Amino acid sequence: MKKILFTLAFLSFALVGYSQDFSIGPKVGISQAKLDLSKENFESGDARFGYHVGLFGRVGLGGFFVQPEILYTQTKARFSFDQMGSQPYSEYESSFNRLDVPVMVGFKLFNLLRLQAGPIASFNVDSELKDAGDDVRDADFKKSTIGYQAGLGLDIGNLIIDAKYESSLGNISDNVGSFETDHRLNQWVLSLGFRLF
Repeated sequence: MKKILFTLAFLSFALVGYSQDFSIGPKVGISQAKLDLSKENFESGDARFGYHVGLFGRVGLGGFFVQPEILYTQTKARFSFDQMGSQPYSEYESSFNRLDVPVMVGFKLFNLLRLQAGPIASFNVDSELKDAGDDVRDADFKKSTIGYQAGLGLDIGNLIIDAKYESSLGNISDNVGSFETDHRLNQWVLSLGFRLF
């Protein structure tokens, strides 16, 4: 994964010398996340809100662009578990603190609207299953995962607005306690950025 990130970063910065447009600035936003656990006895809970803060850069060439970002992201997601096959389910909340590195590639329409998609690498900073009881032990979250993002962007002066959907290409945990599950995090992301130059 590190080789992929270094390659993407190198390509992004190599384009700067050939670009017609280069910008950088801060970025903040909110997200609405939901867990997908595709095993019996588990049920996804309601979506929860989170936030992210960091920096973005953009390299443009004609109508195309590459937009790498580095973001500290905090999200939460709920799920329920029933070991005995009867109601009511026990509810749990997972908390995710990550360093996200999305690299969006896309093109502009009418010099205002952007269509974009690309990979996102997520590095686990501090993620945990809160209030895990005797039946469900803490999940063993992976140190890093790869996913994808896709969506729309809008440029208004120096203000940029991004609306994207994010999903994992692999699971973020092979298990919850001693129970195997395909544990994935999906979210809608809305963010605002400001181009300093």
